[in-house]
Amino acid sequence: MPTPLDAESIKRAPKVLLHDHLDGGLRPATIIDLARQIGYDALPSTDAAELGAWFQEAADSGSLERYLETFAHTVAVMQTAGGLSRVARECVEDLAADGVVYAEVRWAPEQHTEGGLTLDQVVEAVLSGFREGESVAAAAGNSIRVGAIATAMRHAARSREIAELAVKYRDDGVVGFDIAGAEAGFPPSRHLDAFEYLRRENFHFTIHAGEAFGLPSIWEAIQWCGTDRLGHGVRIVDDITAGGRLGRLAQYVRDKRMPLEMCPSSNVQTGAATSIAEHPIGLLRRLQFRVTVNTDNRLMSGTSMSREMTLLAEAFNYQWSDLQWFTINAMKSAFIGFDERLAIINTRIKPGYAALNA
Repeated sequence: MPTPLDAESIKRAPKVLLHDHLDGGLRPATIIDLARQIGYDALPSTDAAELGAWFQEAADSGSLERYLETFAHTVAVMQTAGGLSRVARECVEDLAADGVVYAEVRWAPEQHTEGGLTLDQVVEAVLSGFREGESVAAAAGNSIRVGAIATAMRHAARSREIAELAVKYRDDGVVGFDIAGAEAGFPPSRHLDAFEYLRRENFHFTIHAGEAFGLPSIWEAIQWCGTDRLGHGVRIVDDITAGGRLGRLAQYVRDKRMPLEMCPSSNVQTGAATSIAEHPIGLLRRLQFRVTVNTDNRLMSGTSMSREMTLLAEAFNYQWSDLQWFTINAMKSAFIGFDERLAIINTRIKPGYAALNA
């Protein structure tokens, strides 16, 4: 008989994470410790449990101002090389302990130079933390590989600079590029120069699109900018009728096997979905889009990969075969070499699910 599918057994299942923000996944105790070290005194609480609860409540509040304030606090304590490396190391440890075998974690280097660090120093500090975290996790019996995605803020004008930074460190652990931030008023085509540069360099990139804004954002990301993946992409359902008929854009996305980096809990918090049970991921999985499951901001959503999969299993009666499908989708869509992806699928993911299904 297959292992009963519950929160504890799902934690043991191998998982792949493509959409996770470094500044959205800090441990509350680490925020307090780093704030004390640098003299940052604006935290709403210096009790770890209270602070963790505050982050989730602020993100759940429905107030954009309060939601953005949460990142002001995390970014504020990530302005030193030591702080960045520690946050990166702990991120990897936490993901590995949750059963994640491969992850791509993104962050915006331009937001971490207020303390005097150069962009290069920011990248090197984060990469050093990732490598250290991998070593610590392996020693604990939780092997994991982590790639970095360098993100540019779409309301700023540094995307070409960050794209060049990403390519510079492509052989040191940076596997891709992204743009993030408010979609409305800041279309991806504003950063066309960066995307054209990345294509010339044969470098991978994803674009936040179709989360807070609709189909035009998705269309631009694909047809103007040439993105490899869609960050969220929830609003692709606007091109699908109630009867399941696909419009031309939705058909194109499905036919091209365009990966959708979906983040269920986060989408509910931001209003992109009304609930987990009504999240478009259920429809898109039935229609065979290349859907992946992700965390987005683990601290703000009080979540993990295991929790996201547990919520989906409860909402849609998913079985091990469904969770394996999501996981292999993600691994196929990762920004590392084909041979490397195949090796993780064949040596980690399939054997892991086979054991749970035995």
